[in-house]
Amino acid sequence: MNKHIMVGMDVHDENILMKYAVDREDPKLLSVKNSDGGRQRMIRILKKCAQDEGEAKVVFAYEASQLGFGLYDELTDARFEGYVLAPTKLSHSPKHRKQKTDEADAEDILEVIRGHILAGNKMPKIWIPDHQTRNDRELVRMRLTVGEKMTSIKAQIKCLLKRNKLTKPGNTGQGWTKKYRDWLEVLTSDDSELPLGVKAALRSLLRQLKMLEQEVRSLDNDIIALSGTPRYAEPVKELIKIKGVGFLTAMVFLTELGDLRRFPNRQCLASYLGLIPSCRESGKRNDHKGHITHQGPARVRKMLCQTGWTIARCNPDEKVVYRRIVDKNPQHKKIGLVALMRRISIKMWHRGLEAQLRANCFQDAA
Repeated sequence: MNKHIMVGMDVHDENILMKYAVDREDPKLLSVKNSDGGRQRMIRILKKCAQDEGEAKVVFAYEASQLGFGLYDELTDARFEGYVLAPTKLSHSPKHRKQKTDEADAEDILEVIRGHILAGNKMPKIWIPDHQTRNDRELVRMRLTVGEKMTSIKAQIKCLLKRNKLTKPGNTGQGWTKKYRDWLEVLTSDDSELPLGVKAALRSLLRQLKMLEQEVRSLDNDIIALSGTPRYAEPVKELIKIKGVGFLTAMVFLTELGDLRRFPNRQCLASYLGLIPSCRESGKRNDHKGHITHQGPARVRKMLCQTGWTIARCNPDEKVVYRRIVDKNPQHKKIGLVALMRRISIKMWHRGLEAQLRANCFQDAA
């Protein structure tokens, strides 16, 4: 039977702390800098250890973080078997949360690997996106980030107006209409009676808003160009046929979920998106259903939420589903919205999956 060298890692921006062990032996501690030299030193040590144990197989794991998948790529290129674990699927006791150390975290991950290799326990791993999906995500996520900044600037402008008891005229209409924008420009003019400090602050906010709007238009053009590439052209074409789904919603869905073949059924999709109710059952107590789990990519849920409100207004078929829930209890608007979000995500998954299979978008995926 081949031996295994199991490596639990606690990865940070500046250093990597590891606990590694051969099968059931006591673990050893190793800490290296998270730099090119430090990671290469770590690889040499693990390869030397594997050679000393008769070409043992090295298996590593670490928790997913904002550092991305560069370490995973580097270690798999060294022919190690690796996993990136979902932090939300790792169980931590109250004692662990109060006595949390890097060494304890690394040892916990080591024990997860041992349970998987030696006992066949399920590994709480995440799906590793290919390089193209990672690169495409950067563009789409940047568009969402700029949109959030633009919303924040608009909120700051409204708060500035409220603090100074400025009420917009009734003829400016609802929302950020052209008349409303013209009125804001008048407030910043030299003839305005606003105090100098307020006027300067409003000018700054309007300049930032214009810059962000220009950036949004530029990123939207880049996303439309990306949606016309072979990987996305067919799926996006099918998704935007759904009433209420636009280019941005389609691209967020496709880039965040990647290869749609990895979801065997709609229940797995809803669970991944965090759109299933939480449950609590203990002993004789009946199973209690609570709020949705909110696990998985929050960006997708946010886009589905916006799409759900749009569909509730403009799609007669889906509006019937929403009204059926809300009419029973007016306080269940959120429940009705979640139902729409789940229905639209499943519909997008079915259509996107069929389009991906026709276009063979992930022919090189493992």
